[in-house]
Amino acid sequence: MLTSLPNLVTYFRILLVPVLVVTFYFEGDWARWSACAIFSVAALTDLLDGYLARVRKEQSELGRMLDPIADKILISTALLLLVGLKVINGISVAAAVIILCREVLVSGLREHLAELQVKLPVSVLAKWKTVAQVVAVGFLLSLPAGEKVFPWAAELGFMLLWCAAILTVYTGYDYFRAIARHVI
Repeated sequence: MLTSLPNLVTYFRILLVPVLVVTFYFEGDWARWSACAIFSVAALTDLLDGYLARVRKEQSELGRMLDPIADKILISTALLLLVGLKVINGISVAAAVIILCREVLVSGLREHLAELQVKLPVSVLAKWKTVAQVVAVGFLLSLPAGEKVFPWAAELGFMLLWCAAILTVYTGYDYFRAIARHVI
């Protein structure tokens, strides 16, 4: 199933990450809107690949493994870009670090559980965390151009970033508790 349509959509999401990086380094409003659009398309492919896999009955081990990796690459890269160029600065860097740390920790714990042949399903709250992350990052990628259209873009972006960070801590703790039962 290496070239199934859902997997091709996931590969596309991964390929959009370097395009996002290059676009983000251009100057001007068009570059901000382009970065936001590329990120948004990539984020939407996350919904699309899962939908296609279910509808076409093409769920695969490769897809189950690669999909969360693609998500983490996309979110992590965007957060690093935003911190590196000081769009996310001051105390809000802590929110980005919390999100990045949780993603690495949960990925490592999931990998360990896979070796024990224990599956850890994604919780509904973790899905809301992802939505908050994606929307927050989308708004923040649009800055400062986004404020010309939505004067509250920065405030909403940072508010959602902190909401995502709080949900990140909570869902990370939830996963850690579930994992502790199998490890201890």
